[in-house]
Amino acid sequence: MTDKLEQSPKNWTESQVSTWLSSIGVKEQYIEKLYEEEVDGQILLALNEDFLKTKICMKSGPAHLIIQKRDELINSQQKSQEKKKPTGSKQTEVEQKNVKQKSVQCQPTTCESPTTQIPERDQDALEERQKAKEQCVLTSKEDCKPRPFDQEGIDFLYVKHRVLQPESGAFNLTSPCHEFKSFALAATLDRTRLQAKFAKEVLKFATGCMNIRSNGTVHFGVMDSKEDAGYVHEVDIVPSISIVKSKVYAVRLPNFKETTNKVEFEKESILRRVGSKTEPVSDKDQSDFYQRVKDRDAQREEAEKCQFLWAPEICQDLGRKLTMLMTSGKKFMEKDKWFILVTNKFKPDDLCNIDWLLNMNIFCVFDFDPDSKISGLCSRYLQHHAANMHFLQSYKISSDTSIKEFTSNLHLFEQTSWIFCNGRTDFQGNETPCDEMTWIKTKMTLLRESVSLICKQILPKGTFQVLFLLTSTVEKPLLHTFYEFFTDMEGHEDITCICESKINFQKWQSFAEGSCGPETVNNSSVVGMKMSHINATLQQVQPIKASARKHLPVFVKGTCLLETLKEEQMYSLEILTVDHCDETSEDFINEEKESIERQFYRGGRVTWLNFWLAEHKYVGEVIDRDAYHDVSKLLDDALKWNADQTPVNSINIYHHPGSGGSTVARQVLWNNRKDLRCAVVKPSYSVAVVAQHAVELREYEEKDPQRCLPVLLLIEDSDKEYLGDLRNELEVAINVKRIQYGTLCFILLSCRRSHDPERRCKESPLQNVSVTHKLSDQEKRKFAGKRQVLEKKYEPQFILTFVLMSEGFTKKYVEEFVEHLLQGIDHHSAVTRLIHYVALLNTYVQNSFISQSHCEALLALTIHLERFRQHEFERSLSDQAKLVFLHLRDEMTHIESIRIIHPLVAEEILKQLLGNQKTHSSLAMNLLCETVLFEHRFGRDEYLSFLRALFLRRSRISKGDEYDSFFSPLIEHVCENEKSPGKAIELLIEAFQRFHKDPFFAQQLARLHYTYEKFEEAKCWAETAAKQLPNNSYILDTKGQVYRKWFQAKCKAIDNDNVPKTAQNIAHAVETALKALECFQECEKAANADMDNVNSSGFFSEVEVGCSLLKLISSLQVFANRGNGHAECMKYLLTDYIPEEVEEAWQPFHGHLKRLHKTMQDALEWISEDLSYFQTDIGVDEEETPERPEEKISHPLKWLAKKSSEYGKYFSEAYSTALQQHGQSIPANLTPFQKRMIIYYLGGGNITTILSKLTDHKDAVHLLESILSLYPSNPVKAKFVQRDIANYIVAHIILNCLSPQSPKVAPLKDLQALCHQFPTDKRKCLPSSLFLLTLLFWPEDHDTDHEKETKYETVQSAVEHLERDYWTKMKDIPQRKRRLYTHFFLGSGNGLDKFVHKRKFEKITKVFSVSEKRMKWFSGEAWKMPEISRMLKRVSGWTEDGVVYLQGPQKKKFNILPLYVPSVPHSNENITFYLGFTFRGPVACNILVKK
Repeated sequence: MTDKLEQSPKNWTESQVSTWLSSIGVKEQYIEKLYEEEVDGQILLALNEDFLKTKICMKSGPAHLIIQKRDELINSQQKSQEKKKPTGSKQTEVEQKNVKQKSVQCQPTTCESPTTQIPERDQDALEERQKAKEQCVLTSKEDCKPRPFDQEGIDFLYVKHRVLQPESGAFNLTSPCHEFKSFALAATLDRTRLQAKFAKEVLKFATGCMNIRSNGTVHFGVMDSKEDAGYVHEVDIVPSISIVKSKVYAVRLPNFKETTNKVEFEKESILRRVGSKTEPVSDKDQSDFYQRVKDRDAQREEAEKCQFLWAPEICQDLGRKLTMLMTSGKKFMEKDKWFILVTNKFKPDDLCNIDWLLNMNIFCVFDFDPDSKISGLCSRYLQHHAANMHFLQSYKISSDTSIKEFTSNLHLFEQTSWIFCNGRTDFQGNETPCDEMTWIKTKMTLLRESVSLICKQILPKGTFQVLFLLTSTVEKPLLHTFYEFFTDMEGHEDITCICESKINFQKWQSFAEGSCGPETVNNSSVVGMKMSHINATLQQVQPIKASARKHLPVFVKGTCLLETLKEEQMYSLEILTVDHCDETSEDFINEEKESIERQFYRGGRVTWLNFWLAEHKYVGEVIDRDAYHDVSKLLDDALKWNADQTPVNSINIYHHPGSGGSTVARQVLWNNRKDLRCAVVKPSYSVAVVAQHAVELREYEEKDPQRCLPVLLLIEDSDKEYLGDLRNELEVAINVKRIQYGTLCFILLSCRRSHDPERRCKESPLQNVSVTHKLSDQEKRKFAGKRQVLEKKYEPQFILTFVLMSEGFTKKYVEEFVEHLLQGIDHHSAVTRLIHYVALLNTYVQNSFISQSHCEALLALTIHLERFRQHEFERSLSDQAKLVFLHLRDEMTHIESIRIIHPLVAEEILKQLLGNQKTHSSLAMNLLCETVLFEHRFGRDEYLSFLRALFLRRSRISKGDEYDSFFSPLIEHVCENEKSPGKAIELLIEAFQRFHKDPFFAQQLARLHYTYEKFEEAKCWAETAAKQLPNNSYILDTKGQVYRKWFQAKCKAIDNDNVPKTAQNIAHAVETALKALECFQECEKAANADMDNVNSSGFFSEVEVGCSLLKLISSLQVFANRGNGHAECMKYLLTDYIPEEVEEAWQPFHGHLKRLHKTMQDALEWISEDLSYFQTDIGVDEEETPERPEEKISHPLKWLAKKSSEYGKYFSEAYSTALQQHGQSIPANLTPFQKRMIIYYLGGGNITTILSKLTDHKDAVHLLESILSLYPSNPVKAKFVQRDIANYIVAHIILNCLSPQSPKVAPLKDLQALCHQFPTDKRKCLPSSLFLLTLLFWPEDHDTDHEKETKYETVQSAVEHLERDYWTKMKDIPQRKRRLYTHFFLGSGNGLDKFVHKRKFEKITKVFSVSEKRMKWFSGEAWKMPEISRMLKRVSGWTEDGVVYLQGPQKKKFNILPLYVPSVPHSNENITFYLGFTFRGPVACNILVKK
């Protein structure tokens, strides 16, 4: 046993502890329990009886035994060590009760002292990280106070090399006199000698103090050398009058006599303190000394009485100190500053005084109170604010998560993050509180990581303040938290400590002084102020009034209280209240009103305070632009009650960048906040979250969801897709709530950039409003008047943007303004370099900025004091930079950044600064290589996204740009204006390296190289990109485009060089084309597998390349020059035959070429099917996908008709063309394949091209008749394939639409009979076959009940399978749902005449513009037009729980999909509706409740 356990108990493992417990006779059940609780040696040393009884549930006997035996073990260990090494100091007990000895830990601050000399149980508390070394070393000696006198059980640390006040004599008997003993030599003696020395010094000093009735402390180990261990021993002498009255103490001091080798005692003597020494009373003075005992007793008695009646210390002005610390020396606390709170257990009284905390932006709370959620600060805070409960481990971030994603996942910046640092008692998961030592072992690293993440990656320096609120006893974990913040914030500047109890503060103080010195700790701590006083003091300097209340308008024209907690739960909306900004304090207004106004007129975004100040006449009014009145009129019209009102209405503001569109939109919200519920949608939240919050806002505090005020939502800079999705989500929500149709619930006010706002406005004047730089005459008058007023108040440079605006941003004025501005600029300074970079980004990347933290890094600013950060940054800027830089603040994170006051000014600055010598490309290269900016931590995600956009983002008309570009505008400028494609390539290569070989840069490089016909390089780059993202269809498309362009270039070279077209000569071109086809087929596979995007470019490109390849092959000499060359060519492509001229040269290609007709046909079919599901020809305002395919086909229907015809032409006999032209009959000897190809050529190859005959062909009737004549005369017997049957039937239906009298049209019965040839297993049917079954078997009025029922069964079975195919095609893309295309409507005729094609309506609605037409269909107005209602037939049905059913089928209810969900009545009603036919099945349109 002893062998196993001879090492120190502190190092024992759990097993060794178990062995020891067994050896002292502890029961097995307790041994097992302690083993399970992981009690090792270190924990054994910290155990007490109480813990064993309560936590381990031991009886008192064994618990007492363990503690007693543990203590004996420790004592025996210590004795044996002292025998080996005589350096310990033994405490000698002095017999008088009033001598009190303390042992105080000494904390080393110089980093040379090895930490091994500090007792290990305190090792963690003293561990200094390497990087904080410099701060630890104290360059000059600092004073320190002694440990508080005669106080039991306090933790106190001395810091090595600090200086105590010199030794002192008696002063007023209760202030202790001090004597210091270094004990440097004594510490080297053995135990006996050391004891004698220690006893002598203590007895000597104690007797001296007691005899003169003075308190005193003797300190041992104070003049330590660096190498000594870390303890100071102190003995306090307290001669209380109750003990010492009438006594004189004599003492025989012990001495170790070397000659006799034992302790001997000196003769008895009476000692007293004289000045700073202890001296014996001489014989001649003794009688006098005895006589004066009574006087000394009286003085002592008086001193003890006065001890409690003493005047307090000179009182600090704590109120002012607190205010200065919390406002950083300003008049008010900063509105946008974040606070991090570190706190422990709150007293119940203090919880009543936390209003000051409720008014602050609290980023997160490090809470060491496990009961906080039940009875502490957290529970009280949650009554007023929303907060998210987290633990330290919540702040672990994985390497593949960006900071933006991380903050979004934890909802940081939206709601306070409440971090329980030492367990949470109400939590059912495994989060229990632990003692100090266990915390240090288990939680310390997590704390370090979370503090580091916040200080180094989330919040930049200067944007936050850390507040230690010490409301109960301070424990080690809290001290460590200070240390982590101190090292990660690189200083104490933004750390403040507030503590009411001086005793609690002392432990904190002695620890903190070890890091930053007593003066700093004193200056940044407020000690002794009650929470109620703190509360009252801080509320006076907060910019908003205490516990301000906010209100919303209600339906019955009153208001209701909006609770902050509820407001914060709707975090995706910035809600505008009736009394918005009223909570701003009067003093703050008077102090800040001018700077708020000036910031706006310099070009800053309008804030609600701008409107509030104008409304309350603190400043002049904000000008109403004409657009404001236009929007207001549209809004008023929308609010008028109308039975056909859609529940979600839209108004769009299109504006030139920087022309004030956002101001107009916010002005509309401001002026409607008392009548509507108004909110701004914050960016980057999902549609689902925004819709949920919008519905909550609408119904907040309203009793009846039917009777609520409409919500006016402002959505800025979002694309059309997002708006459509939001509208859709809101409509679904309204439908679920069963709001009565005709009730306006939401108005979406969209504010978007556009290069040509006026054109947008003309397109749809009932929905769109434009804001441009051009001022109307009336606006010019308003601006001129306002300018005069402002120029009296401010220098022109302070209202720059307003001045430019009043000049209408004319090119000449901007040029002159910039020229004047740049006079005398220092072209070589760092600030000018910064202006260059900001101007470059602002010119090319919309809404870009550079964070102030990045700017400080570039300018290499060292900010000495955080509170002067802004001042020092602005001081570092040149005059020019001060004028053109606009300081922005992120509305959510409050992080500061800068941009140039206006994009047009940025463009002009760039032009003039660069002059003729420098280029955009060289500047962009410098910016890319600016490592300080690229690697700067804060705001990194945004900065890198702007930099990426500079090189990758293409212009899009749909995004408000002037044109659609093939590369980013910067790259296009370098290629075209600078005529340097080489430079553009260099730039992208540098960016590729910089962005860790990002495949999208490789993709751009491939595109740039093939544009300039550098195909080998293009191929390498495309392969580089595809290697990294092998399943990205857009990158695979680019790879295909490389070979496609290469193939085109080879064909061109063959033609230009008049190369004889032999198989040998064109083999390389054929090989490239086949390689392109292979890439496009890979692209198609990847696109089909990607459920989040639709990329059909591979199919289109495959057909294009296929057609070009067919053209090249048919021009080959062997096929072109013979009489039967074409037949020879077809024979080669369609059979096993290989002409000898091509056999060897094309050896590798034969298989691929012979499959060409099949693969092309499959691609054409895929495109046709895709177009038959969803709405097709893309309008001008169509949105882009995030990664745009190379070549967007803008009119896919026309393209498909043209390419199908081209494909058919190559594969049908050449003379068939001639036959058609001369009207001769088609030869009877054609094979079915040849006939099919002629049908393709004539436009009958797939459903979509046949349907497009309705609009696109003047010769359509003749062509359709020709197509039908190519099919067998008795199709029922002919048994042709499914696809041919479908095409044949559709050709009849369309011919009947165009020419109902045509003799070629087969009767409905025949077509129905033909449908029996479709597979009986519906899973094998094509979508087009299923679609035709729903159409052809729709029952007629004259059918018998039995016939109707049979037909309904056929239709319902087909619909079931259509629905399944539809979801496969739909993918996870909600927008496609809204593009479902209705091909036919059920009309009032019979037979084939009952199908009315949608194109028939076009003639009636063609007077309207595209978007007006959309509006009319969307709002249901179009259905009321008499010409349309005459053509169609209304059918009957009913609704049940929001589902539409058709009246008719008996066996099985027929659920009909409503085309426009909000039109479905919410109650169960009888209805009528028009019926449409889509590739998803029949749909119900224009649903009306039966009267």
